[in-house]
Amino acid sequence: MLTCIIRYHIDPTKKAHFEQYARNWGEAIPRCGADLIGYYAPHEGSSTLAYGIYNVASLSDYEAYRARLSADPLGRENYAFAQKEKFLLREDRTWLKLASAPHGATS
Repeated sequence: MLTCIIRYHIDPTKKAHFEQYARNWGEAIPRCGADLIGYYAPHEGSSTLAYGIYNVASLSDYEAYRARLSADPLGRENYAFAQKEKFLLREDRTWLKLASAPHGATS
């Protein structure tokens, strides 16, 4: 399992736009085959950092998921929304794999 963490730098005056963007992905991403952990908007501290986090089984599964997402009507609409409203100033993806499993004490 691989985890994709997307770090967004957003326009702090357009936080509501990011939140709508996140809700849209909350519908489209699971439908297209990734395990969405969630999208996180600024609350305390930085007013410009936001995150999206999801899991896929492999990079090849990611490629298939991205193809489905780009064909999905809500996915296409959400990409266009971000381009039109310009609330995303920067987007960085990092791929991680879980190194601490299994969690908890063993007997």
